[in-house]
Amino acid sequence: MAASLQLSGRVALVTGGGSGIGRAVCELFARNGASVVAADINLEGAKTTVQKLEASSELPSGPQSHHAFALDVSDKVAVRSLVKNVTELYKQPASVLVNSAGITMDKMMVKMDEDKFDKVIDVNLKGTFLVTQAVSQAMIAHKTTDGSIINFASIVGKHGNVGQCNYAASKAGVVAFTKTTAKELARYGVRCNAILPGFIQTPMTAVMPEHLYNVIKEFIPLKREGQPSEVAEVCLFLASNRSSYMTGAEVEVSGGLEI
Repeated sequence: MAASLQLSGRVALVTGGGSGIGRAVCELFARNGASVVAADINLEGAKTTVQKLEASSELPSGPQSHHAFALDVSDKVAVRSLVKNVTELYKQPASVLVNSAGITMDKMMVKMDEDKFDKVIDVNLKGTFLVTQAVSQAMIAHKTTDGSIINFASIVGKHGNVGQCNYAASKAGVVAFTKTTAKELARYGVRCNAILPGFIQTPMTAVMPEHLYNVIKEFIPLKREGQPSEVAEVCLFLASNRSSYMTGAEVEVSGGLEI
């Protein structure tokens, strides 16, 4: 069984690991041999994720250990403290980083409050930068040569969406940031790719009115919303050596939405 584990011996840091896609990524990574650090602004959510990992009968036997941390990704001091703690805890930095933390604060552009625009940019874009910078610096210092950074953008960042000017702008920025980061880190053996989810069943979409859900579903060729586990599978591929010749890519996981 050990030979088939794609992340055996790796340490993976997953922001937004307390729910939704982030939790699904944590679960799949752990089943594939990684030691997982679930970081989330909601510490209880992160703790629940780790409890699920520790209670799972699907985990491989081995020297894995999983930990939960509270983290506001838009807080530089908190980010650097976490990266330092992870490095000390495992005697090495994370060699896999998944930037899954994100928020929405929707409103039509002409009525958008400046603070709502700023907050979404701070978490989704600046937060991705802060965590990526701190973790990549730790990777370089440790001479990590198989690093993989996976940033969560969105199909909305590519095509825009009514009522989400702040969210769309933040996610478009994540794609551009990912491509630049990929060019800069390649010399160190660190890859950086972006995933663009479409309409995925998460706490973020659960509050959507049913009539709006049905309208969106009609625009999806596969005629259904995606599951967090389906996005996590793509994340596992990008984290593992199976995608060793991929960097700077943007991978859509959208059921064909917007094609």
